[in-house]
Amino acid sequence: MLVGYCRVSTTEQDAGFEAQERDLKAAGTEQLFGERTSAVGPRKELEQALSYVRAGDTLVVTKLDRLARSVTDLVKFVERLTQKGVALRVLAMGVDTATPTGKLVLNVLGAIGQFEREVMLERQREGVAKAKAEGKYRGRAPTARAKASEIVRLANEGLKREEIAKRLGVGVASVYRVLAERKVAAQRAMHGSAIAP
Repeated sequence: MLVGYCRVSTTEQDAGFEAQERDLKAAGTEQLFGERTSAVGPRKELEQALSYVRAGDTLVVTKLDRLARSVTDLVKFVERLTQKGVALRVLAMGVDTATPTGKLVLNVLGAIGQFEREVMLERQREGVAKAKAEGKYRGRAPTARAKASEIVRLANEGLKREEIAKRLGVGVASVYRVLAERKVAAQRAMHGSAIAP
């Protein structure tokens, strides 16, 4: 069974939506899922389409960008479809993963995506190394434990936990945790000195 999926970003793109529907119906899709949502927004109809398809079916889209946000995103979708025994057909590219050529094209795209990610991480590491060498790298922001003495001081001054968190840029739960740990440590120290000879 051929199952179609179409998407446009806004309600103003009705002509584009209708064109996708027309192309998908012309390709022979028997079931059609469509939605108007941005690529970064939730795509409920796409999830329904992915749940609907069964082994032997083919999910059909007009263009890759209607389905995936990136090559990495595409690879994830293809893996999900492959696990279900479902092929993917992209009309604009003439790609169909039910054929050896289609599988090859998507594998090449996946390899390019992996390469891009590795290059990005390498550049990031080089940038960090350069910043460290120039004394500009600060590393991660201090955690609540690094600010424990400030948390205790502000608590002793009578500030509420929420205000301490806001002032120091840490989570409220972290403030509670630091103060609880300090309280336990103080109690242990007190009991320890009470039973000391």
